[in-house]
Amino acid sequence: MPHPRTWDARLHALIGDIPSSPADRWLRRLSNAANHGRIWIAIAVLLGLKKGSPRRGAIRGLGSLSISSLLVNVVLKRIFGRVRPDLENLRTTDRRLRREPGTLSFPSGHSASAAAFATGVLMENTVAGAALVPVAAAVGYSRVHVGVHYPGDVLAGFLVGGAVAVGTQHWWRVRPTEPARVRPSSEAPGLPEGDGLVVAVNPRSGTDDYDPSEEIKRLLPRAETREISEEHGVTELLQDAARSGAQALGVAGGDGSVAAAAAVALEHGLPLAVVPAGTLNHFARDVGVDTPEDAAEAVSKGSAVRVDVAEVNGTPFLNTASIGVYPQVVEHRDALTHRMGKWVAMTVAAAQVLRSAAPLDVVLNGKPAKVWILFVGNCCYTPRGLAPAWRPRLEDGLLDVQYLRADIRFSRTRAVLGTLLGISDRSAGYVQGQVESLDVVVRSGEEQVAFDGETGDTATEFRFRKGATLTVYCCRTD
Repeated sequence: MPHPRTWDARLHALIGDIPSSPADRWLRRLSNAANHGRIWIAIAVLLGLKKGSPRRGAIRGLGSLSISSLLVNVVLKRIFGRVRPDLENLRTTDRRLRREPGTLSFPSGHSASAAAFATGVLMENTVAGAALVPVAAAVGYSRVHVGVHYPGDVLAGFLVGGAVAVGTQHWWRVRPTEPARVRPSSEAPGLPEGDGLVVAVNPRSGTDDYDPSEEIKRLLPRAETREISEEHGVTELLQDAARSGAQALGVAGGDGSVAAAAAVALEHGLPLAVVPAGTLNHFARDVGVDTPEDAAEAVSKGSAVRVDVAEVNGTPFLNTASIGVYPQVVEHRDALTHRMGKWVAMTVAAAQVLRSAAPLDVVLNGKPAKVWILFVGNCCYTPRGLAPAWRPRLEDGLLDVQYLRADIRFSRTRAVLGTLLGISDRSAGYVQGQVESLDVVVRSGEEQVAFDGETGDTATEFRFRKGATLTVYCCRTD
């Protein structure tokens, strides 16, 4: 039986014997366009112009491309040492590249980069990724068509690039498309066109060119909008609306604004409409309200769910609360993410903050500990470690407690390396668990608590509890 390389050479010769056609010129141009990843960088720039999954796809795609290129060109080609095909197999010299590559052949770097980028984008955005798959396949084939690779080189490159992209989930998990599990609710009235709804709007949320008020008026023309200002905050505006007989309260803004609105809705027993208008919209995404249109449809239909609310020292929060350096780490990470991606940004941020930080001497439910970071989530977050991103459930009745110990050797170094390698949840200094309540006593002096992107009061004692459930407008198919 012939050796696989023999079949590879025969197939390369058959492709080289294809008669000349106008496709030769376009395939040669496509092959050149993929040199040094230029075509993929250009596409990534275009995808990066749109927030959300297209931008995440661009970041994951470029990261995967960089890793696969390094792996193929620095490691694998030297291991296998396969030389380039004989260009005499080409039936016409019109296919030949002006500059023929002088590197080794197996696997194909162009194919690995193409597969890595397309797969990375596909993992975050199926529409954009599916559109790129034929382009990536054409780039791979073009390398055989112009004679510089065997078909086996291209196939191996595709496998390496795709595997690298899939492997990036070890450091940066793909956010699931399914919203978190919730409790059904029939307590929210249907408000056609928003009649009876009062929405507090934060004009400073999101991008500078976006006005949530105009969109709310278009989607819910009978709803009343009240603009948040330095003189009139979310709490004041919605307290007044609740006392004036509003049937439901709404908020258009980031997670801090949503948390403040939730506190008022809980106090008055009213349902809450969340219009995602912030930068991250953690709570809205977890509950399944991805767009203002989703919120408007739920309000009109009276479709709602009930979710857990946590509280610290009596103040409600919907997402997370923390003590220690976690708020500074997240702030540094968010400032760096657009330049280097979330995983690298988190590593750099942890190193910057921990370098000058002092550990906290605390007592957690009666057990003493020295910690760098104490994270408390409203329901259990995933993935575990320093970068929790979403919740599979919003009705588990539990607080998610995670912290990094400061009383072990090289605790700073362990924390940074754990973040870099994506194994912070498996490092010796990482502790996690779920509890129904948490009492924290800080023995090293007063600390400030942060929750849902806002800062709270300083204290030496903090009581974390699960509070009442909140009714939130949301259309669900599950």
